Amino acid sequence: MDLDVGILKGKVLVSVVKTKYDDNDALEFTCTDGQRYRLCHAQDCCERVEIEDIAGDLQDLIGSPILVAIEVTNDSEEDDDGSHTWTFYKFATIKGWVDIRWYGASNGYYSESVSLRVIQ
Repeated sequence: MDLDVGILKGKVLVSVVKTKYDDNDALEFTCTDGQRYRLCHAQDCCERVEIEDIAGDLQDLIGSPILVAIEVTNDSEEDDDGSHTWTFYKFATIKGWVDIRWYGASNGYYSESVSLRVIQ
């Protein structure tokens, strides 16, 4: 089940790791309460969704409560190259801000969305 990224607000992280999940970019968050979350794209057929940039230091998210946790999405008009989506995840603690930019492209039929899920 997909979660709103706002669920991380108020949580204290012990780690944030950029990794791969099913050969796709992912970020894994582990909280002091033991809860773990994965931010990733569920790959289908004919799309590409990846982390294009991380502005800020992921270490700034560790050890202090998350004060801001929001998602901002910008879809482009479909053109001859298909569909394009930029999804920004903005996180802040008292230590600083981190903006994670995901870029998705497809033929317009497939999802370019990023999901936050609980890791079992």
